[in-house]
Amino acid sequence: MTVKKEGEAVAEKVKSTRSDDNKQFLGLRAIFWPIHSFELKKFLPMAIMMMCILLNYSLARGLKDSLVVTSIGESALPTLKLWFVLPGAVIFMIIYSKLLTVFSKNTVFYIVVSSFLLYFLLFITVLYPQHEALHFKCASYSTKLTQTLMLPIEHWVFASFYVMAELWGSTMIGLMFWKFANEVTPLRQSKRFYAMFGFVANAALIISGLCLGMNEEDAASSSSNVDWVALPYLIGLIILSCIIIMALYYYLTEYVLTDPLHFNSEEMNSQKKKKKEKLSVSDGFKYVLKSKYLGLIALLVICYGISINLVEVMWKGQVKLMYPSKAAFANYMGELQIWTGLATIAFMLIGTNIMRKYSWFLSAMLTPLMIFVTGLIFFFFIIFNSHVTPFVEQFGFTALGVVITVGLLQNVLCKGVKYSLFDPTKEMSYIPLDDELKSRGKVAVDVVGSRLGKSGGALIQFVLVNIIYHVTSIAALAPQVALIFCIFMFLWFFSVSCLNKKFLAITTALNEEKTAMNSQ
Repeated sequence: MTVKKEGEAVAEKVKSTRSDDNKQFLGLRAIFWPIHSFELKKFLPMAIMMMCILLNYSLARGLKDSLVVTSIGESALPTLKLWFVLPGAVIFMIIYSKLLTVFSKNTVFYIVVSSFLLYFLLFITVLYPQHEALHFKCASYSTKLTQTLMLPIEHWVFASFYVMAELWGSTMIGLMFWKFANEVTPLRQSKRFYAMFGFVANAALIISGLCLGMNEEDAASSSSNVDWVALPYLIGLIILSCIIIMALYYYLTEYVLTDPLHFNSEEMNSQKKKKKEKLSVSDGFKYVLKSKYLGLIALLVICYGISINLVEVMWKGQVKLMYPSKAAFANYMGELQIWTGLATIAFMLIGTNIMRKYSWFLSAMLTPLMIFVTGLIFFFFIIFNSHVTPFVEQFGFTALGVVITVGLLQNVLCKGVKYSLFDPTKEMSYIPLDDELKSRGKVAVDVVGSRLGKSGGALIQFVLVNIIYHVTSIAALAPQVALIFCIFMFLWFFSVSCLNKKFLAITTALNEEKTAMNSQ
């Protein structure tokens, strides 16, 4: 009898959590912390897991740019994204899909995280200490195109780190974490949880920024070959975060999600269509390609990747001119991370309320609007640099300093709105889909689609610099790049509008079906 009463009590409490959550919080609580006390057991481990993933991503992003830009040059970035990172993403997608057919999803999670952990351990113990001996130099290059392709191969240790850092971002954030979150978070809860995940997790950006700035004395050196004393500690922090991520995942799957109060399979299944027969890898992707809905999500990701890449590569080339050493470049990237973290936390407070009070369409449209406006301002200062220089010098500034600062602001604002609105709205759009589209489709969109976006921007710059115009710096092609940037921004606006119509149609149909079932 006692067990029965306890079961009824739990069922009643679970039922009460399905009411309109937005009406349960008032005043500042609704703005700053719309999380129930009993939900903390589930919310906090997931938020901390995301924070560790973002910490690794932010650290690796600052390190990879410092290693590559200062050693090879910013012209290597499009080459790496196009010819190294994209194939790496495709290979990962194939391996991941095969692993899912052999192992459980929990085991696959541990395998993926452990693989990254082992690489970072190998990098700091063997590859980086011996990188001068491991790198090689070709005697000569027949063409500039050959040189562009060979430089990353010659510096293969740094190139491999760049690839792994890029794959960490697309696989661990876009796939492993959000796929897990979508599987255990009902739609009603996601409206509160998803933005707040970012609010807590983006403290990692501030932490990573402070860590990247640890080598201040080395950063003051103008030598590009200065010893980077802090690097082993930074990689060690990445390795520690990998261990924490796996520990939190184990705790959630073994001790939290086994409680019906925190995971109700009936509620999650009610949001899905009837489960289809398990498909092979090739059939699975054919199934995904037939989905216009997933195609629109992929278009959002691709447009984001291309637009932000077109600006970032040009900006990093300008940063290198002012900060030529690895430590100095990393120190500046640390400043970027700190400001991005502060901006993102501020945007999270705004974003979580926008998502709760306004439509999905408005929430999803704010990211391209921010990138479009700030991107145009950045390109203006690059294109009209000679006209702006006399004006800024009157106030004691240099033209290079202004361009770098404008690029920094553009990066900070766009990353802030991306983490607070773009990621949550994109993830919300997956929730109503059936298991096959959600699982295999998410792999294709978030891993390969993300890489296609960044590699698409890289391809555009690679062709412009090495095939059409044969210039040494992408900054010389700012007008052409700005025009291409505008084209993809308008394509982004269009895809958001189309996806909004389909998202509303699916969620409305599911709600009507659920209402009909409850009435019976």
